Amino acid sequence: MKEFNDFLSSKGTHNSHTRKSLLTYYRKQGRIVNIRRGLYAVVPIDAQPENFPVDPYLIASKMTPDAVLAYHTALEFYGRAYSIFTKLFYVTLKKTLPLKLKSNEIIGVIQPRTLRDKAKENFCIAKHLRGGCQVQVTSFERTLVDMLDRPELSGSWEEIWRSLESVEYFDLDQVLEYTTLIENSTTAAKVGYFLEQHRDQFMVDNYHLKYLRKYKPKQPHYMTRNKRKDCRLIKDWNLMVPNAIINQIWKENYEIISI
Repeated sequence: MKEFNDFLSSKGTHNSHTRKSLLTYYRKQGRIVNIRRGLYAVVPIDAQPENFPVDPYLIASKMTPDAVLAYHTALEFYGRAYSIFTKLFYVTLKKTLPLKLKSNEIIGVIQPRTLRDKAKENFCIAKHLRGGCQVQVTSFERTLVDMLDRPELSGSWEEIWRSLESVEYFDLDQVLEYTTLIENSTTAAKVGYFLEQHRDQFMVDNYHLKYLRKYKPKQPHYMTRNKRKDCRLIKDWNLMVPNAIINQIWKENYEIISI
């Protein structure tokens, strides 16, 4: 709605009644579709409203004025996710209700408390153009940490590992800085373990690992709280890691299938 108002203002239309009349007119003409209160999608002239495929990523990015595509959804936006999910996540400072959009569900997640306390909500956020609109998306560096911090918003460990491995480059200094901002020892250990497993791919130095070890848990923590079976203690990180991750069994399955 704000973008519509800004557009009309740029054309010299400031009267609120005129704006409402235009909205009503274009809705009757089938040129716009009401997604939710204050949020509309423009339908091209040669398309039918009932068949027009609304871009769910664009809708998610406009759910709130501060919406930022995040977690697995961010990697989907960048074309780096191993799988495509029907659930899309964005971070915001406002509590919002989920939105059903055909086969998709768009869900808002409150920005981490530590970021809110430090006024660092916009740390590692990139802006991109999509469909002529500006979209905010967490950077690769923040997405890496966020996915390990909240795996329930990012899929299985296989999905997380495969998706992050498809990224060509991470600014590791930003990864370390953001991990510190999160202030979660388990997350620091998970980030450290992931980077240690990919030292060559992402050019990880001993410095990066030593830095993260300063923030690891003092006692062993499980990588996933509600999944405590078939885990092994990785002493360097005080982290109970599922054997499936240690052995990366999905690679074994892939090799068997590909023979």
